[in-house]
Amino acid sequence: MPQITLLLHNIRSTHNVGSIFRSADGFGVERIILTGYTPHPRYDGDTRLPHIAQRMTDQINKTALGATSSVPFEYHDNPLTWLSASTLPVVGLEQSQRSRTLSGYVAPPEFILVLGEEVDGIAETLLNLCDDILEIPMQGMKESYNVSVAAGIALYALTT
Repeated sequence: MPQITLLLHNIRSTHNVGSIFRSADGFGVERIILTGYTPHPRYDGDTRLPHIAQRMTDQINKTALGATSSVPFEYHDNPLTWLSASTLPVVGLEQSQRSRTLSGYVAPPEFILVLGEEVDGIAETLLNLCDDILEIPMQGMKESYNVSVAAGIALYALTT
């Protein structure tokens, strides 16, 4: 099973973040990197006002159900700075001119899986850093899955 680091950039919903933590726990994700304005649980050295950090933590925990304690996480303001320091392959989950279907993808032994904001997806500056871009095929009338649902689908496909 590959070792996966999730990078969540500019995800708005605390419920989506909590759901992704819960799926990450279930699929054995190594760690989660939260960047930009993605809500994140309280951590040592957190510079947010205590009541704001606590409110975000409580909201995330509603759907994470304890997974914020079992999946290591870090918060970094700028994903580009963090990614530039990493030597791991970067895989984006996004509909793009460069994307290929998730099914049949052979994952590297260790990699970073990037998920982007709910409405606009992964920013072009981050997509340009991706070694691979994967897409989940759609059959219905909608153009995309909810980011937490997409995370669960991708993690299942990449770990089984």
